[in-house]
Amino acid sequence: MRSTKVTELRCEYLQDPLGMTVRRPRLGWKLLTDRRNVLQTAYRIQVSADDPSFAEDRLVWDSGKVESDESTHVPYAGEELESVTHYLYRVRIWDERGEESPWSETACWETGLLDSGEWRAQWITPTEKVIDPAAPEAFYLRGEFETNGQKVSRATLFATALGLYELELDGSRVGDSLFTPGWTRYDRRLQVQAYDVTQQLSGAGGEPHVLGAALADGWYKGRLGWEGRRDIYGDRRALLLELHIRYEDGTRQVIASDESWRASANGPIRMSGLYEGETYDASLEMPGWSGHGFDAADWHPVSALEHPMDTLVGEQSEQVQVTEKIAPVSLIVTPAGETVLDLGQNMVGRMAFTVQAPAGTTLTLHHAEVLDREGNFYTGNLRTAAQEVTYVCRGGGAETYRPSFTFQGFRYVRLTGFPEAINLHDFVGEVIHTNMRPTGSFECSNPLINRLQRNIVWGQRGNFLDIPTDCPQRDERLGWTGDAQVFIRTSAFNYGVAPFFTKWLKDLAAEQLPSGGVPFVVPNILGEGSHSSAAWGDAAVICPWTIYLCYGDRRILDEQYDSMTAWVEYIRAQGDDELLWNTGFHFGDWLALDAKENSYIGATPRDLICTAFFAYSTSLVAKTAAILGKEEDARKYGELHGRIVQAFADEFLTPRGRLAGHTQTAHVLALTFDLVEGETKRRLADTLAKYVREQQMHLTTGFVGTPYLCQVLSENGHHDVAVQLVLQEEYPSWLYSVNQGATTIWEHWDGIKPDGSFWSDDMNSYNHYAYGAIGDWLYRTVAGLDTDEAAPGCKRIKLHPNPESGLRHARAQYDSLYGTIVSGWAKREDGSVMYEFELPPNTTAEVRLPYSSGQVVRIDEREASEAAGPEAVRMEGGSVILELGSGRYAVRVGV
Repeated sequence: MRSTKVTELRCEYLQDPLGMTVRRPRLGWKLLTDRRNVLQTAYRIQVSADDPSFAEDRLVWDSGKVESDESTHVPYAGEELESVTHYLYRVRIWDERGEESPWSETACWETGLLDSGEWRAQWITPTEKVIDPAAPEAFYLRGEFETNGQKVSRATLFATALGLYELELDGSRVGDSLFTPGWTRYDRRLQVQAYDVTQQLSGAGGEPHVLGAALADGWYKGRLGWEGRRDIYGDRRALLLELHIRYEDGTRQVIASDESWRASANGPIRMSGLYEGETYDASLEMPGWSGHGFDAADWHPVSALEHPMDTLVGEQSEQVQVTEKIAPVSLIVTPAGETVLDLGQNMVGRMAFTVQAPAGTTLTLHHAEVLDREGNFYTGNLRTAAQEVTYVCRGGGAETYRPSFTFQGFRYVRLTGFPEAINLHDFVGEVIHTNMRPTGSFECSNPLINRLQRNIVWGQRGNFLDIPTDCPQRDERLGWTGDAQVFIRTSAFNYGVAPFFTKWLKDLAAEQLPSGGVPFVVPNILGEGSHSSAAWGDAAVICPWTIYLCYGDRRILDEQYDSMTAWVEYIRAQGDDELLWNTGFHFGDWLALDAKENSYIGATPRDLICTAFFAYSTSLVAKTAAILGKEEDARKYGELHGRIVQAFADEFLTPRGRLAGHTQTAHVLALTFDLVEGETKRRLADTLAKYVREQQMHLTTGFVGTPYLCQVLSENGHHDVAVQLVLQEEYPSWLYSVNQGATTIWEHWDGIKPDGSFWSDDMNSYNHYAYGAIGDWLYRTVAGLDTDEAAPGCKRIKLHPNPESGLRHARAQYDSLYGTIVSGWAKREDGSVMYEFELPPNTTAEVRLPYSSGQVVRIDEREASEAAGPEAVRMEGGSVILELGSGRYAVRVGV
């Protein structure tokens, strides 16, 4: 390669995003080279207003040569952006040798409507006197328009809804996104989607066109939660839509939803609910309903709905889409005589099928996660969620169907009413979730651990559907804050989750009480009294801090800072004094195995948990304030943190360093949050290891203690205990569920007991990602791939693999914002260990490897010695430390 190249340009993490309403979007790029030790020393960015030639008079920003090594989160600093404008940008860099790269390929972003006052469209809804707004049927809307006869240069469609919507243009689906506009705190934040429809309008001249929309209840007004509440955000579905057309002669045209549109509720979707499923009568299909020439004489007028525009925001996260299709692996006839499909994987999404049957034939699909111990179809854990899809055939040939406005959590599908000869090829499971960019992988010599890793990933896929849900199958599917914060670090390895959490955290801030309290779930549908449990509300602080660590995203700290401090100040106002939190309701160590009989809450004292999290969140706020240059706040919260730590010691530690809470979780929290030091820290770590051994190498922790348990043991001299915990196959353990056939993470350690019976019908999800937080330990401790808090986002990388992890080999790969990072190791027959490392350009790493006196260290088969330079080597205690720049390395330590 002649020189370093700039590649993979991104804007706000996304590739060529549409509808951006961020006024100063941040740009990033990767470097491609075949040399080692490459560092960027300067960059130049050019941005033009829809001019691929980057002519000087069309440039809105030319940064000039900027001396900087930043290649992520570089803020646009040009002219003020205009609405509905296509911006092109390109980048070149200079490297450590002073060489200038070629210009990158051109990337782009397009702005949406940057000011709510720019909207010309009206909110439209079927006229109430004709169509009942509470009717279960989907509403269909259509509007006709004509273009001006010129050739279309660019056409962008902006849309949102009160409810869920799908769009069609001239008889064809617009985009491939599902469950739009997503779930937010609708009265404060309602997302607008943007679609490039240039090709759908091109070459059509001045012919009439038709826009169509189907509307369903969705999260906006459908049933939510186990209490069966409806109409939480409003009682009327409505659509808002604008089509902006730019012609090659430079003229523009705007088509907007208004009272000229028509509506019908007589279409095929007779009912659709997130928990209920969907009923579809194909005999009521309206062929051509979104195309020109359709007879809409029996359609009804629409009304303009008064609804605020200032809540509208451009979509910032990836959209929900079908990301994979899974064929059934077998057809089962259960002991009860039922016909059941087995997908082989507990998944979230929908079934698509093709059938040929007489008109009026009613087909029903029920969805479930597991079979009972007799092998029969089991739906008890769904509670009141029907997860039922009903299809009425139109007849006359093969017909294909997939639901539009509902999703299910399932592995098994019970078929009723289908023709006797079932062909598996007629069915496919469509996996649906937010289409995040896959970034991480972990594999090792133990096939059960590899299956566990796959289960963790599938749990994330199933529960990252626009918000981080707790489960995808029963009458819940809510954004529990505690679940999100314990899993966020693992999730950031598996996928690029920064846009996903950026969106969700804005809703968390919007839901925050005036007192600073944080709801149990976000968006909050449980009511104002359901808020502010320790470890759940702390998501307000832990989640933005983790995104900063993993992506180097300073802006998320800035945007969430008021929310973070409000939470700490809320805690400070609780309790008997400002340093101990000992009042209010708390979930405690939820679902811990040391709970009293008939209780979900573990034995760890809740005031200990509360005060520990108070200290931790306060320490993170102090760090955040320092990063943002808020020196007074950094001092204030730093001092507060010190006083909380002292109060914790006074309340929960004896003078000789014995902890008041005699549980695994109590010791885990004191250690992981640095609430103890010195001899006391050593004693608590030893006691924690003793507690695990006393349980015959089993854990007793719940949602609060489990995510940190193994990491704490490994960091405090008991890595061998952590390894035995993770490799444990007997209940309770991570591998117990794997041996029980799990393909996702369970809510309960014994969701299925050894005799095949179930934990309970009441709360027993088989797709619940919280305990999947062990993935963080696999990545960071076993494979040793970690980032440096002083240079977050993998600008500076820590590679500290641990080959004493009960395995023959292990390897992690992570696609960071800078490029691919690899950390792997394999034990050799001669007793040496071979390490594999890869670092992307514009990064450096500290590599720390176990080392004994007399061993030889070889880099690419060259013997290394203590020296300075780009491959510096030094010995420190029982470790050899290498300082590496970008490139691939093979390191051998041993004979």
